[in-house]
Amino acid sequence: MLEGCVPWPPELAEHYRKAGYWHGETFDELLRRRARDRSDHPAVVDAANRITYADLDAAAGRLAAGLSGLDLSPGDRVVVQLPNVATFLTVFFALQRIGAVAVLALPLHRRNEIVHLCRQSGAVAYVIPDEHARFDYRELAAQVRDDVPGLRHVVVDGAPGPFIDLTDLYAAPGRDHGGAAPSDVAVMLVSGGTTGLPKLIPRTHDDYLYNIRASAELCGLGPDDVYLAALPVSHNFALACPGVLGALHAGATALLTNAVAPDEVFDVIARERVTVTALVPPTARMWAEATEWSGSDLSSLRLLQVGGARLLPEHARLVRDAFGPVLQQVFGMAEGLLNFTEPDAPEDVVLHTQGRPLSPGDEIRIVDEDDADVSPGELGHLLTRGPYTLRGYYRAPEHNAVSFTEDGFYRTGDLVRMTPTGHLVVEGRVKEQINRGGDKIAAVELEEHLLTHPAVADAAVVAVPDDLLGERTCAFVIAASGSPPIGRSEVAVFLRDCGVAPYKIPDRVEVVDAFPVTRVGKTDKRALAAMVASPVAKARS
Repeated sequence: MLEGCVPWPPELAEHYRKAGYWHGETFDELLRRRARDRSDHPAVVDAANRITYADLDAAAGRLAAGLSGLDLSPGDRVVVQLPNVATFLTVFFALQRIGAVAVLALPLHRRNEIVHLCRQSGAVAYVIPDEHARFDYRELAAQVRDDVPGLRHVVVDGAPGPFIDLTDLYAAPGRDHGGAAPSDVAVMLVSGGTTGLPKLIPRTHDDYLYNIRASAELCGLGPDDVYLAALPVSHNFALACPGVLGALHAGATALLTNAVAPDEVFDVIARERVTVTALVPPTARMWAEATEWSGSDLSSLRLLQVGGARLLPEHARLVRDAFGPVLQQVFGMAEGLLNFTEPDAPEDVVLHTQGRPLSPGDEIRIVDEDDADVSPGELGHLLTRGPYTLRGYYRAPEHNAVSFTEDGFYRTGDLVRMTPTGHLVVEGRVKEQINRGGDKIAAVELEEHLLTHPAVADAAVVAVPDDLLGERTCAFVIAASGSPPIGRSEVAVFLRDCGVAPYKIPDRVEVVDAFPVTRVGKTDKRALAAMVASPVAKARS
């Protein structure tokens, strides 16, 4: 186990192996196996490529040799920030062949997040596109390299500028690679973040491959399926629930796109005969509404997963009415626990719950403020542990001390209740996290940045309910003495200059003279949220 990771207790790890959850396979072995038994079948398709399993395996081997030539070794961490292109999977499997650890950043992350991820992970390399969505990642990489001296290499998919051309690495001579053990860390995902910048979630070959296998089995994923990744493939949902990796496990085809608009995606679904995809609630609603005017043939779609945020019953009904009985609600977390409504679940379960735990090995507790189990059906805090749920964040001992119980249960921060059928209904969050259409925003991170602005004396960030995105972000600020009130446009420019990802910039800024406080003198964020959610506030805005 990589230093800085919290391992499973030996006796529990042995139990997971004997129970058949952990198969002792690595991602590299998975790809090699598929290259043998599905060699000519399309593995990965994007706007410019159609790659077979044999070709993906060969490309990963050549790239692994080139990366090894940069002195990358087993256990080295590499931050990967690529959009939904076939290169993402080639890089992922090349790193697996070396035994290096892929640290997956989202395309929308900027300097603030990337510098943190590089430092926290101890990354020695950073893989980027040249440009994507009108943003030049080479400029970002130059800033990151200045801030992180230990970052030895920047590799670019496209025009490299002053950095290393990814294409050149494929020409390196072949060589043997160190590889990895099944218990080694394969990938690090980023947390949604409730206490500032994101934390790193180490996933081993054993636990993450079980996550993928079990998800693919529950979803009935088979070799004839075509899985469409319309969400960022670096996100756990589109990557492994069952995601593109589940498609490859099943010998199916992973189709990657950076488009989400119905007028673009529906044509792709019709042309490629997509059978499975995953969406966040706002996109699912947009697609459902678009079926009224679109003439595209969507009849191949047999499973439409919706997760990342709670899907309200009325919106679930809208999606089900538009696409038929293909809706599957998914409630999960990059830290591990996944819940699915079964493909054959009754309509009431699909519309009104967020699914049942994936694995027989998932241990679930729903507790009150004192960690005492609540009565069946009552609302409480969700705790979990199991064969694919982490035991601790990477290099975060202080945070782990409060995020896990002494016996290893992860405190998810979700408020849930369990139905008599064992399905969970998610009622809210304990932690100060804003879920803006599936993008998680830590209120404290924005508050810390805003407090560095010379015109801001104090700041508080809250979630505001929104019909489209579920939640939007509102920043309340108290102006510094003698300073004029600060507006949203100034806040947006300031936060961009701080390197904050664009989706985190507050949708709304309210200047107030003072914050309401609770009886113990703390800022009353519930009262602040009520101020902007009131009819008067809505009319004023």
